[in-house]
Amino acid sequence: MEFSNVTVVKKANVYYDGNVVSRTVKFEDGTTKTLGFMQKGDYTFRTGVAEVMEILSGELSVELPDRKEPLSICKEATFRVPANSSFTLHVTTFADYCCSYVL
Repeated sequence: MEFSNVTVVKKANVYYDGNVVSRTVKFEDGTTKTLGFMQKGDYTFRTGVAEVMEILSGELSVELPDRKEPLSICKEATFRVPANSSFTLHVTTFADYCCSYVL
């Protein structure tokens, strides 16, 4: 997948001592996405707005607020995270992702 006519914010978003890093991409229609990479580890994130997470590569499990069992991901998958909630990622191999913010 490729994005056209976007603005990329130079400053990186760095979390968990650099184990999760992303770049913000802004679109002409006002929407925002982040493109990022996660090292092996466990990470919990809080959401303000709903998010759609696309895992582009990697192996991990995700604890979501609306699921009893963790979602297992191997290679590619997409999942939604409700607004004003949190989710936990258990990354077992390096993972590449794209996060879309739903307003």
